[in-house]
Amino acid sequence: MDFTSVHLIGLIFILVMVVVIGIWATSKVRSAEDFTVGGRKSGASLVSGTIVGTIIGGSSTIGTAQLAFTVGLSAWWFTLGAGIALILLGLFYVKSLRAAELTTVPEYMAIHYGKRSGRITSLASSLGIFFAIVANILSALPLVSAIFGLDQVPTTWLVFMIILFYVLFGGVWGTGLVGVLKSGLIFITLFYITLISWQQMNGWGGLRAVFPPEPWFDLFGRGFWVDIGSAISLIVGTLTTQTYVQAVYGAKNSKAARKGTLMAACITLPVGLPAVMAGLVMRANFPNIAPIEALPRFILTYLPPWFGGIAIGTLLLASIGSAAGLVLGVGTMLSQETLFLLKKRSFRAVLWLTRGCVLFVTLLATIVTFGNLKSLVLEWNFLSMGLRGAGVFLPFTLAIFYPGRLSKKWAFYSIMAGSFVTLGWKLIWPTGLDPLYGGLIASFICVCCGLFEK
Repeated sequence: MDFTSVHLIGLIFILVMVVVIGIWATSKVRSAEDFTVGGRKSGASLVSGTIVGTIIGGSSTIGTAQLAFTVGLSAWWFTLGAGIALILLGLFYVKSLRAAELTTVPEYMAIHYGKRSGRITSLASSLGIFFAIVANILSALPLVSAIFGLDQVPTTWLVFMIILFYVLFGGVWGTGLVGVLKSGLIFITLFYITLISWQQMNGWGGLRAVFPPEPWFDLFGRGFWVDIGSAISLIVGTLTTQTYVQAVYGAKNSKAARKGTLMAACITLPVGLPAVMAGLVMRANFPNIAPIEALPRFILTYLPPWFGGIAIGTLLLASIGSAAGLVLGVGTMLSQETLFLLKKRSFRAVLWLTRGCVLFVTLLATIVTFGNLKSLVLEWNFLSMGLRGAGVFLPFTLAIFYPGRLSKKWAFYSIMAGSFVTLGWKLIWPTGLDPLYGGLIASFICVCCGLFEK
């Protein structure tokens, strides 16, 4: 990919803005609560920015264009499903979560179902989110490679360093404030991409002349059960993801949490369509490129160089910011669990152990990425959402709407069964039916046993 000096100027402009915000965010961290939930002072814009800064990442843009290059419109399900989930979160879940004034999803589960349910929730959520971190690292690689002209190994390590710089010092202030900036930049970039794509394909008629309706313009183009499974994965996974719940906990009140979550939903829902358009344009004009390069190549080919540099910087920000937000969520859960076992709760212990967990998770995800450099980004994300939601979603939802109805014993069994069936299904039958179905059925059976237990 031809990355010129003019592209570099636009990129540098974006990165300087991020660095300035990150440094300023560091000054806001005066306590462990500041680092994890922003001191519970976030307004609607910062709540929205924290969520968007994580959910609109490399998977929503580069990963969606990669899948659209391969199968067409059904690639939209990632942002479509996530947007639906955020609407549900804002309308129905926020009030109960805010009333608890906690920090993590496992803490919420522990209060309702006991310590061991909290611990298995932490394990399942951390493993699921970990796969999403790998996906965002994968999506950042073609961007960083294009910018610096490096091979895959040094590029991967460079991405590792950028993620650490992004999140390690600013915590949720860094992810939220940069997320606000990123929201505006992404909207401008994707709007421009939509216009250029429409022009390149001569509108709807041009698209239909090149691509047959099936599978390219079918939301269920990969098969009904495959795509509906992806949609359900996104809904149950998003509703139980630590980073998004953490943004709700960080709001100054329930009104700010609800408004911020719904703002994030409005931003998330349409984001996938421009990426789908770019993937189709590249499929029509450059069918032999690597699918992961569809969106970066589109930008460097069709956008003016000065704006192309800004767009590449924005996509890099999207990939890195999403990975950083997810890393922060996992790091917070792991540090809380570790400190509980060590019986230490001082400010310095919480803050530095959380940062140590962030470093460990980022390093491990980078190492896993090396063995999966040619995999589809969204495959990792659909598995991630299914794993973090299959076991946790039903007991979590019952705790929100009907607290006390499900016993601690059956809640624990439900989380265990849903999580391990999902993971085991994927390992045993990697190309079969979406493992989410097996996990949700196993969890549902345990919940029913608990509800009807005499």
